[in-house]
Amino acid sequence: MLKAVAIKIDEIYIPADRRKERDPARIESFAENLIDEIEVEPIQVRKGKDKNKYVLVRGINRLEARKELGDETIFAYVVQALQR
Repeated sequence: MLKAVAIKIDEIYIPADRRKERDPARIESFAENLIDEIEVEPIQVRKGKDKNKYVLVRGINRLEARKELGDETIFAYVVQALQR
């Protein structure tokens, strides 16, 4: 089973195909859940070519919600291969 780890948000690269999945209504909903301290599933990332960076695999709206709230870190599962 994967273990979620805290990752700095500014170390996550968002590919163009993930940016297309951005949904303002879902971002707002996730942000409200976070404010209400409702648990949100960790995002999924993979190691980038630069081993100190990550590439977003899943969770653009959860990531954007954290950004909007001013968070500097987010919990993520580091996966080996692209999962959809």
